[in-house]
Amino acid sequence: MSDSRKMKSLKELLTGVNTKKVYGNIEVNVERVHFDSRKIEKGDLFVAQRGVHADGHAFIEKAVSMGAGVIVCEELPVHLDENVTYVVVADSSFALGMIASNYYGNPSRLLKLVGVTGTNGKTTTATLLYELARLAGHKAGLLSTVCNYIGEEKLPATHTTPDALAIHAYIRRMADAGCEYCFMEVSSHAIHQQRIAGLDFDGAVFSNITHDHLDYHKTFRAYIEAKKAFFDGLPVCAFALTNADDKNGLVMLQNTKAHKFTYSCRTMADFNCKIVEKQLDGTLLQLDGTEVWTKFTGDFNAYNILAVYASACLLGFDRDDVLGYISRLIPVSGRFETIISPSGIMAVVDYAHTPDAVENVLSTIRGLVRKNNIVITVVGAGGDRDKTKRPEMAEAACRYSDRVILTSDNPRSEEPEAIIRDMWAGVQAEYQNKVCSITDRREAIQKAITMASSGDIILVAGKGHEDYQEIKGVKHHFDDKEVVREFFGL
Repeated sequence: MSDSRKMKSLKELLTGVNTKKVYGNIEVNVERVHFDSRKIEKGDLFVAQRGVHADGHAFIEKAVSMGAGVIVCEELPVHLDENVTYVVVADSSFALGMIASNYYGNPSRLLKLVGVTGTNGKTTTATLLYELARLAGHKAGLLSTVCNYIGEEKLPATHTTPDALAIHAYIRRMADAGCEYCFMEVSSHAIHQQRIAGLDFDGAVFSNITHDHLDYHKTFRAYIEAKKAFFDGLPVCAFALTNADDKNGLVMLQNTKAHKFTYSCRTMADFNCKIVEKQLDGTLLQLDGTEVWTKFTGDFNAYNILAVYASACLLGFDRDDVLGYISRLIPVSGRFETIISPSGIMAVVDYAHTPDAVENVLSTIRGLVRKNNIVITVVGAGGDRDKTKRPEMAEAACRYSDRVILTSDNPRSEEPEAIIRDMWAGVQAEYQNKVCSITDRREAIQKAITMASSGDIILVAGKGHEDYQEIKGVKHHFDDKEVVREFFGL
């Protein structure tokens, strides 16, 4: 155990926490910090969080019986144990982040931390910033939907943004490994649930905001407010970078204390991009007047590249060097990843799982497909998630495709057929004859490939980098790229 994680006093751990009342000894020492009562051992601190599915306050008694020496809560239990210190706080989730930061020695102050938020583009932007920093010769860390990295060490990712304890533990490991930078995706759920509390951000990037996660946030306004809260909480010394072409982009800068910057592909901004030439294997961009060839396809990727360029410049990297690094970057797994069959059929595997993302990817493909060829789209929608986007995703697929196959994504606890029925509601009468539904995703991909000829482009949307399909709570191995390669005979 490094010095940063040696036993700490409760008084040290509560630095920056809004405590309302303390019952017991504040000088008591704490072994470990947990928010899961099942992990508690003697001398540990237990934080009772009010979660989405459970309330930690219901497990205080269990934590005490397991040996917890300190309980942090918003509401005291009926019975207090005289051997336990109880700390009443205004917000347990915020307190957890601050306590975690103090427990791990405030590791986010030891490196430059940049958070990327927005509906689409978070993974690509954060991952490319990580890759760019490494190309520049710096050790860096990454917290993302696809994978977490501590330098070159790869760790599996389970959430877009991990829980507060895990984040500070990861960043501590990054600092101990000599990382100078950490780039992380910041989801709206994580912001709302205070999972980023206690983090010292040096920069924040906003990509865009479109229809998603309304199952959680309930209203689009609440979703915007969650993103905005991230920028509202930035320190004075940080940079706040936003997409001026998104209609809610400037909203993010309204109350931030950070230095404000904009980027745009359409209007004057602090950082500008112009698309000069589009090809199937890349795009020629003009970044602040200088042309650079990139291995990325699509207007949406022009925005991602521009955000990476702007962030790198704001971090102090030399502009000319940044342009050189950008020309060497390669697409992120499952983000507009192309596979070409021996007969000349192209498949594009993409994580697009919102109406806007489907439209962005398909409008790019539409602009690349030759006159006499067709676009075939295989698309589904996730179960137990925002149902309102299902018909909109189908409608976007119909508008840009010549053939559409509605199929399963990750149905989770829902019946796949019920999800597909919701999608069918977005198929207007004029599109009915070009749409079919095949519940089995493997069969749907096979059908799309048998329908295609040389020069046609197939979009397999929704899962991207994922190598599983979740059905009735069980994850089965399933990789869109593997299935495409198999039917292509590769």
